[in-house]
Amino acid sequence: MITLSHEDHIANVGRQVEQLRSVVVPGADLAAGVPTCPDWTLEDLVRHVGGALRWAALLVARRATADLPDEEVPGFDGPEARGDAAALDAWLAESGRLLVEALSGAAPDTPVWSWYEERTAGFWARRMSNELAVHRADAAFAAGQPYEVAPEVAADTIEEWLGIVRFAQRDPDDADGVALRLGGRTLHLHATDAPAGLDAEWLVELADESVRWSRRHGRADVALRGPLTEVMLAFQRRTAPDAGSLEVLGDRALLDLWLSRTRWA
Repeated sequence: MITLSHEDHIANVGRQVEQLRSVVVPGADLAAGVPTCPDWTLEDLVRHVGGALRWAALLVARRATADLPDEEVPGFDGPEARGDAAALDAWLAESGRLLVEALSGAAPDTPVWSWYEERTAGFWARRMSNELAVHRADAAFAAGQPYEVAPEVAADTIEEWLGIVRFAQRDPDDADGVALRLGGRTLHLHATDAPAGLDAEWLVELADESVRWSRRHGRADVALRGPLTEVMLAFQRRTAPDAGSLEVLGDRALLDLWLSRTRWA
């Protein structure tokens, strides 16, 4: 199984910021709606991503021991004027540079506050790499451009998402988390085009204590099968689970339940 290192995540952050910048070009329709984030325009999306990059960069650079309010993050909101693609692009590029520099100056186990169970710089490298992978898809859809992501990043995005869902289930009063405690019912994610060694299959058990999973083939109550990028996008609720080349085999209602109850994660 291919495992991404801290350095891999940092490189992916830099690479994906450059890919995101490709939609913020002169003449881009920054007012275009984002189909997968209906409340946002393309410009809103880019500002959200750039602000998140700067916030994470400051957390890591300061070795923060607590959350930082947005007001403490220099340039968090982006350019004052809206609709200026050149200014937005320059701000996004600087946002990515700040995060790459902060992460490159920290060992993966460097203590840094996070909202997750893992409070390290390594968490932020992985989290922001995968945040970018998903929001790049949002931007591509808004701009009418094709979307591509490296197979190892797509697989890591799925794996991290499962961990986030499990973490969120620790709140016994969370109705969504409780709804996914289903006595061991199972989901199977099966990428049909993954390169050798990636092991891009997951058997997910909705156990009564919490969700758990393993990277393997196996029979399940429902399977989502197709190209890895499409599986990742459907699992992240960016596309319908039967769109494109995807197939849903088995209990579609169980898959729909999972998707409806993980919208918060």
